[in-house]
Amino acid sequence: MRIALLEDQQEQAQHIQSILSEYGHDCDSFPTGQSFISAALHRSYDLMILDWQIPDMTGIDVLKSIRAQINWPIPVVFLTQRDSEADIVEALDAGADDFIAKPARAAELVARINALARRANPDSEKEVLVYGPFEVNTQHRTIALHGEELTLTDKDFDLTLFLFQNQGRLLTREVLLERVWGLARDINTRTVDTHMSRLRRRLGLNPENGFRIKTIYQRGYRLEAMKAEATTEE
Repeated sequence: MRIALLEDQQEQAQHIQSILSEYGHDCDSFPTGQSFISAALHRSYDLMILDWQIPDMTGIDVLKSIRAQINWPIPVVFLTQRDSEADIVEALDAGADDFIAKPARAAELVARINALARRANPDSEKEVLVYGPFEVNTQHRTIALHGEELTLTDKDFDLTLFLFQNQGRLLTREVLLERVWGLARDINTRTVDTHMSRLRRRLGLNPENGFRIKTIYQRGYRLEAMKAEATTEE
């Protein structure tokens, strides 16, 4: 997973990053609320870890900003020295998914993160997934639209499934290259753009079928559910 960490103490941030890296996760750390929010809005993360007490604002303020501006339910866990019942209730009421008191035990931290990731994608182990008129068979690797099987390459299938499983989420080209193609994020390629253009046509992504792939300028793409009465496609 790609994880964003809000932690203003450099030594503590490096310790958490080391733990997550050991268990196969990629973690970016940010020392201020503003830098964290900016990254969260312009990059693609699977999960966020927030400290409560940071220099420029509170972790609660950061969480509220994230929930107001990111239109998919990204998992968020608080990792903080504050551990009173009132603090836990406030964080959960503000939109946090879990709350861990410092110092975090490595195995417990990773176990909780993995549990949140599973809850965020409950369909990951299902054989047949239905998204409006689209039916995705993960075992046979086929996609049907209104009951008719579409002609797709293996990579088209992988990309389509990843898009449907992340509806509403900004997916940068770097993340798509990592997750779908297995390539390093710093590779400069038009592969993603070419596939997205082709998928728009092959999947029939239009108002009648209920979805569109929206291009987010200089950032990436987002699969959005849309109403049938909409008349434009981006």
